Amino acid sequence: MTGPSLGVVFRPQLPPQRLHSVSMAADAAGLDELWLWEDCFFEAGISAAAAALAWTSRIRVGIGLLPVPLRNVALTAMEAATLSGLFPGRIEVGIGHGVLDWMAQVGARVDSPMTLLREHATALRSLLAGERVTTHGRYVHLDNVALDWPPVQVPPLVIGAVGPRTIRLSGELADRTLLTSGTSPEMVRQARALLDEARSAAGVAGPHTITVYLIAITGPDAAERLAAELRSWSLDPADDVAITGGAQELAEGIRRWTEAGADAVVLQPTADEPDLEGFIDLIGREVRPLC
Repeated sequence: MTGPSLGVVFRPQLPPQRLHSVSMAADAAGLDELWLWEDCFFEAGISAAAAALAWTSRIRVGIGLLPVPLRNVALTAMEAATLSGLFPGRIEVGIGHGVLDWMAQVGARVDSPMTLLREHATALRSLLAGERVTTHGRYVHLDNVALDWPPVQVPPLVIGAVGPRTIRLSGELADRTLLTSGTSPEMVRQARALLDEARSAAGVAGPHTITVYLIAITGPDAAERLAAELRSWSLDPADDVAITGGAQELAEGIRRWTEAGADAVVLQPTADEPDLEGFIDLIGREVRPLC
């Protein structure tokens, strides 16, 4: 593969029945990645990922992300190890704080989300590496726990991050950082600097990659739909956080994010995209060769 890793988001505002055709379209179009969201209270990430992986033959499937307050880390490790065993090299499981209001709504909000994420990520990495773990932190408690079926091919540890503290934490503990939509090229550069700084301070060697969601719109009504989409995310239209146009314009836009430091760009369609399968085909067959 030349150029960046390129993918698309299946947004959970779509009914789960649509996932089959979207997964098949992404696989057939030659995209590298299909990302799923676990947003309350739409669709679950693990079950959707398992279905998408089973329907397809080659595309990598990412879950971005599993909110750690909702899950015991042993269960997260069991789910990730099972998917990795069934589909080696094709699954990426992202973890993160989750939307704090949603966590409060289900009675799972914690006083220190950073502490929980650190404890969860540390234990998850050890469990997926096949280690036996005993730990008693503020939130994560494991007593002599080990996976009976640890993955032969350990999936990368992915942390979703927005603020600088979480970005630094990801740099210290994770293999990959997932940046949300609304991230400009300049923000990618800033994130890369924070990640490098954190890894250097922690003495962590090896590569650390960045995946970024990027709002992308095409079609004759792109301008109107872009304005509505930005309003829905409370984003400023003056900010450099989306791309529009035909294949050439989209490819040029993607290159600006990769030149800023993104290793993978995952295009995020609008919730009202009228032809998602057609959008995916355009990205895979016309945009990808230009990137």
